[in-house]
Amino acid sequence: MEVEDVKFVLEVDMTKGAVGDDAVRELQRILRYWGGNLHYYELKPGDGSVIYDSGYSEVGAWRITSEDAKEAPEPG
Repeated sequence: MEVEDVKFVLEVDMTKGAVGDDAVRELQRILRYWGGNLHYYELKPGDGSVIYDSGYSEVGAWRITSEDAKEAPEPG
């Protein structure tokens, strides 16, 4: 069966933690970190992880979704 409409979803709360203090710096750090670590995941629907800022506060999550697969609940 071919999977359609697979999406990589990244959500970051721009008002929380260090992101609220310096959004540009924190978003750059988050994107670098997760860009470098994605090879540890299969990147199939249901995969995902909580995202932390530089102060180790939870500020969001990323996940792989699909119209064809049951979505996993958001991490956190």
